[in-house]
Amino acid sequence: MSTLSPLLAQFKDHLEGEKGASPHTVRNYLIDLVDYERYLVERMKLSLLAGSHAAIRGYLGTLSVDHAPSSRARRLASIKSFYKYLVRQKLLSASPAKLVKSPKLPKSLPKVLPVEEVFAILDMPDVSTVLGLRDKAILEMLYGGGLRISELCGLDLLGVERSSRIVRVMGKGSKERLVPLNAKAIQSLEAYLARRGELLATVHDAQDPDALFLNFRGGRLTPRSIARHLDAYVLKLALARKVSPHAMRHSFATHLLGGGADIRSIQELLGHASLSTTQKYTHVTFEQLQEVYDAAHPRA
Repeated sequence: MSTLSPLLAQFKDHLEGEKGASPHTVRNYLIDLVDYERYLVERMKLSLLAGSHAAIRGYLGTLSVDHAPSSRARRLASIKSFYKYLVRQKLLSASPAKLVKSPKLPKSLPKVLPVEEVFAILDMPDVSTVLGLRDKAILEMLYGGGLRISELCGLDLLGVERSSRIVRVMGKGSKERLVPLNAKAIQSLEAYLARRGELLATVHDAQDPDALFLNFRGGRLTPRSIARHLDAYVLKLALARKVSPHAMRHSFATHLLGGGADIRSIQELLGHASLSTTQKYTHVTFEQLQEVYDAAHPRA
């Protein structure tokens, strides 16, 4: 990314420092805002501080042909956050984006795997190798703890309390939460940790001995690497669906709800700030009930 203008550089520091946003989130915000600033300067001859309600709507209009509603909504969310920050810093008296309406988005439910497919994925890694043991532990923790992929990659060795089966997770906004793990996840983690030292045996500059999950060079494993390994296991299983690491988190929540867990507890386990975010899983289970009804009822 090119050199940021002073206001965007300040906003970047705010996101990383005060908000504790992940590198992925910060990068997406800045990509959106750099593009918006380019439009203001080149097309409207305006600075960021001079951006107006009409200018923002004009910018979103230029995106309507080549960008999906979800992409335009994300751009607008970035712009709204930026101007809200400028108002708090008393650089503006009011946000020009406040009354700009977001594009209507189709409601999409989380992609959830059947229990038997999750179990099949969990059994795929070759546990005779250290990398297979690592992948087995990762998959068990994604499904057993409902962790976000960024949270899992950010885990350090000291964040896991094996005796009490608890992992300390740093979630969104640098909020720490305690997540319980099941016995299978702990068992897989113990097996990986017994051989984890093999990944640090050959010294490399990028090694991170504090990280829980390491790549073959001893560096901290990245979300992209985990997604790539999961893709490979799904391909071997020949599942007729795309499975992302986040789908394991969705499956964790939906299977808990189906097993009788209450929505408030699931909210805490997932680290959702708002209950409304968690309630989407109730729609998933209702859809499953409808499928059962349609398949079983004589009049369906």
